[in-house]
Amino acid sequence: MSTIPYDLERIRAFVFDVDGVLSPNIVPVGLDGNPARMANVKDGYAMQLARKHGYLIAIISGADSPVVARRFELLGITDVFMKVSHKLPLLEEWSLDNGLKPEQICYVGDDIPDIPCMKFVGLSVAPADASVDAKGAAKYISPLAGGAGVAREIIEQTMRSQGEWLNTDTAYGW
Repeated sequence: MSTIPYDLERIRAFVFDVDGVLSPNIVPVGLDGNPARMANVKDGYAMQLARKHGYLIAIISGADSPVVARRFELLGITDVFMKVSHKLPLLEEWSLDNGLKPEQICYVGDDIPDIPCMKFVGLSVAPADASVDAKGAAKYISPLAGGAGVAREIIEQTMRSQGEWLNTDTAYGW
Protein backbone atom coordinates (compact mmCIF):
# COMPACT_ATOMS: atom_id res chain seq x y z
CA MET A 1 0.00 0.00 0.00
CA SER A 2 1.34 3.40 -0.99
CA THR A 3 1.96 6.27 1.38
CA ILE A 4 1.86 8.73 -1.52
CA PRO A 5 -1.38 10.72 -1.72
CA TYR A 6 -1.82 10.42 -5.49
CA ASP A 7 -3.38 7.90 -7.86
CA LEU A 8 -0.13 6.20 -8.85
CA GLU A 9 -1.97 4.27 -11.57
CA ARG A 10 -1.72 7.48 -13.64
CA ILE A 11 2.08 7.73 -13.58
CA ARG A 12 3.88 6.83 -16.82
CA ALA A 13 7.02 8.95 -16.42
CA PHE A 14 9.53 10.05 -13.80
CA VAL A 15 11.61 13.20 -14.05
CA PHE A 16 14.43 13.89 -11.62
CA ASP A 17 16.69 16.74 -10.69
CA VAL A 18 20.17 15.53 -9.73
CA ASP A 19 21.84 17.51 -6.94
CA GLY A 20 19.82 17.23 -3.74
CA VAL A 21 17.55 14.54 -5.23
CA LEU A 22 19.63 11.74 -6.76
CA SER A 23 22.73 12.86 -4.89
CA PRO A 24 23.10 14.47 -1.45
CA ASN A 25 22.87 18.23 -0.94
CA ILE A 26 26.55 18.34 -0.02
CA VAL A 27 28.78 17.96 -3.05
CA PRO A 28 32.52 17.65 -2.46
CA VAL A 29 34.68 19.73 -4.77
CA GLY A 30 37.94 18.31 -6.08
CA LEU A 31 41.26 20.13 -6.31
CA ASP A 32 40.45 20.87 -9.95
CA GLY A 33 37.31 22.74 -8.86
CA ASN A 34 34.91 20.16 -10.29
CA PRO A 35 32.17 18.81 -8.04
CA ALA A 36 32.17 15.09 -7.31
CA ARG A 37 28.77 13.49 -6.86
CA MET A 38 27.62 10.35 -5.16
CA ALA A 39 24.94 8.08 -6.62
CA ASN A 40 22.54 5.82 -4.75
CA VAL A 41 22.77 2.28 -6.14
CA LYS A 42 19.17 1.43 -5.18
CA ASP A 43 17.95 4.52 -7.05
CA GLY A 44 19.88 3.31 -10.09
CA TYR A 45 18.44 -0.18 -9.87
CA ALA A 46 14.87 1.12 -9.66
CA MET A 47 15.42 3.55 -12.54
CA GLN A 48 16.74 0.89 -14.91
CA LEU A 49 13.96 -1.50 -13.90
CA ALA A 50 11.29 1.14 -14.50
CA ARG A 51 12.80 1.85 -17.91
CA LYS A 52 12.67 -1.87 -18.78
CA HIS A 53 8.98 -1.86 -17.87
CA GLY A 54 8.26 0.98 -20.29
CA TYR A 55 8.21 3.96 -17.95
CA LEU A 56 9.81 7.08 -19.35
CA ILE A 57 12.60 8.64 -17.32
CA ALA A 58 14.24 12.01 -17.77
CA ILE A 59 16.96 13.85 -15.90
CA ILE A 60 16.85 17.65 -15.90
CA SER A 61 19.72 19.37 -14.13
CA GLY A 62 21.28 22.78 -13.98
CA ALA A 63 24.66 21.09 -13.54
CA ASP A 64 27.06 20.40 -16.38
CA SER A 65 28.73 17.10 -15.60
CA PRO A 66 29.78 14.49 -18.16
CA VAL A 67 30.26 12.04 -15.28
CA VAL A 68 26.62 12.43 -14.20
CA ALA A 69 25.40 12.09 -17.79
CA ARG A 70 27.49 8.92 -18.17
CA ARG A 71 25.95 7.42 -15.01
CA PHE A 72 22.47 7.66 -16.50
CA GLU A 73 23.63 6.46 -19.91
CA LEU A 74 24.89 3.29 -18.20
CA LEU A 75 21.39 2.82 -16.75
CA GLY A 76 19.86 3.07 -20.23
CA ILE A 77 18.40 6.54 -19.65
CA THR A 78 18.72 8.59 -22.82
CA ASP A 79 16.74 11.70 -21.90
CA VAL A 80 19.45 13.43 -19.89
CA PHE A 81 19.38 17.21 -20.04
CA MET A 82 22.28 19.00 -18.37
CA LYS A 83 23.05 22.70 -17.87
CA VAL A 84 19.37 23.65 -18.08
CA SER A 85 18.83 27.11 -16.61
CA HIS A 86 15.02 27.15 -16.93
CA LYS A 87 13.60 23.65 -16.59
CA LEU A 88 9.87 24.11 -17.26
CA PRO A 89 10.04 24.86 -21.02
CA LEU A 90 12.16 21.75 -21.49
CA LEU A 91 9.79 19.62 -19.39
CA GLU A 92 6.79 20.90 -21.35
CA GLU A 93 8.49 20.10 -24.67
CA TRP A 94 9.62 16.66 -23.44
CA SER A 95 6.11 15.79 -22.27
CA LEU A 96 4.60 16.84 -25.61
CA ASP A 97 7.25 14.93 -27.58
CA ASN A 98 6.42 11.81 -25.55
CA GLY A 99 2.63 12.18 -25.62
CA LEU A 100 2.38 12.67 -21.87
CA LYS A 101 -0.22 14.63 -19.97
CA PRO A 102 1.02 16.46 -16.84
CA GLU A 103 -0.98 14.10 -14.57
CA GLN A 104 1.06 11.17 -15.94
CA ILE A 105 4.35 12.66 -14.78
CA CYS A 106 6.09 12.51 -11.41
CA TYR A 107 8.73 15.22 -10.91
CA VAL A 108 11.16 15.09 -8.01
CA GLY A 109 12.90 18.34 -7.11
CA ASP A 110 14.50 19.92 -4.09
CA ASP A 111 14.98 23.63 -4.67
CA ILE A 112 13.67 26.83 -6.20
CA PRO A 113 14.58 26.06 -9.87
CA ASP A 114 12.39 22.92 -9.62
CA ILE A 115 9.22 24.66 -8.43
CA PRO A 116 7.73 25.54 -11.86
CA CYS A 117 8.12 21.89 -12.93
CA MET A 118 6.64 20.70 -9.64
CA LYS A 119 3.58 22.87 -10.24
CA PHE A 120 3.22 21.59 -13.83
CA VAL A 121 3.09 17.84 -13.14
CA GLY A 122 0.48 15.63 -11.52
CA LEU A 123 2.74 14.27 -8.78
CA SER A 124 5.40 16.55 -7.35
CA VAL A 125 7.80 15.11 -4.80
CA ALA A 126 10.42 16.69 -2.56
CA PRO A 127 13.09 14.94 -0.46
CA ALA A 128 12.94 15.41 3.32
CA ASP A 129 15.82 17.89 3.22
CA ALA A 130 14.47 19.97 0.30
CA SER A 131 14.14 23.73 0.61
CA VAL A 132 11.07 25.07 2.38
CA ASP A 133 9.79 26.48 -0.91
CA ALA A 134 10.17 23.18 -2.79
CA LYS A 135 8.40 21.35 0.03
CA GLY A 136 5.58 23.88 -0.28
CA ALA A 137 5.18 22.97 -3.97
CA ALA A 138 5.27 19.21 -3.33
CA LYS A 139 2.22 16.97 -3.13
CA TYR A 140 4.39 14.43 -1.32
CA ILE A 141 7.44 14.93 0.88
CA SER A 142 9.55 11.82 1.11
CA PRO A 143 10.85 10.81 4.54
CA LEU A 144 14.22 10.27 2.79
CA ALA A 145 16.85 12.92 2.17
CA GLY A 146 18.25 13.63 -1.27
CA GLY A 147 20.68 10.89 -2.32
CA ALA A 148 19.22 8.45 0.23
CA GLY A 149 16.84 6.54 -2.06
CA VAL A 150 14.07 8.99 -2.94
CA ALA A 151 13.92 7.76 -6.54
CA ARG A 152 13.74 4.15 -5.41
CA GLU A 153 10.91 4.96 -2.99
CA ILE A 154 8.81 6.73 -5.62
CA ILE A 155 9.46 4.25 -8.42
CA GLU A 156 8.92 1.20 -6.22
CA GLN A 157 5.63 2.47 -4.79
CA THR A 158 4.41 3.40 -8.28
CA MET A 159 5.38 0.08 -9.83
CA ARG A 160 3.89 -1.88 -6.90
CA SER A 161 0.60 0.00 -7.27
CA GLN A 162 0.56 -0.94 -10.96
CA GLY A 163 1.52 -4.57 -10.35
CA GLU A 164 4.87 -4.09 -12.12
CA TRP A 165 7.33 -4.48 -9.20
CA LEU A 166 9.20 -7.83 -9.27
CA ASN A 167 6.64 -9.38 -11.60
CA THR A 168 9.05 -10.67 -14.28
CA ASP A 169 12.50 -12.21 -14.50
CA THR A 170 13.86 -8.84 -15.64
CA ALA A 171 13.53 -7.68 -12.03
CA TYR A 172 16.36 -9.91 -10.90
CA GLY A 173 19.16 -8.54 -13.02
CA TRP A 174 20.69 -5.36 -14.27
